[in-house]
Amino acid sequence: MIGATATATEMQNNFGRYLNIVMNGDEVIVTRNGKPVGRFIPHDMAVSYLTDSLTGILKGNTDLDQAKEERLKEKYAAVD
Repeated sequence: MIGATATATEMQNNFGRYLNIVMNGDEVIVTRNGKPVGRFIPHDMAVSYLTDSLTGILKGNTDLDQAKEERLKEKYAAVD
């Protein structure tokens, strides 16, 4: 859940405030020149995000070497 949006300068000058927001389980969107450039998120949320992003990629007994070889063949097939 987004708890706040802060400019990079606000984040720097009020780090403790934004740290408390993150410690309470919310995220902070950091902006620069009006554009989002980063997120400050709780550690547990970061781990969850990474594992959720892999869901569906590594199903069952995946042979990582074989998967890598197949991806490389697909990527460089157009070069041959």
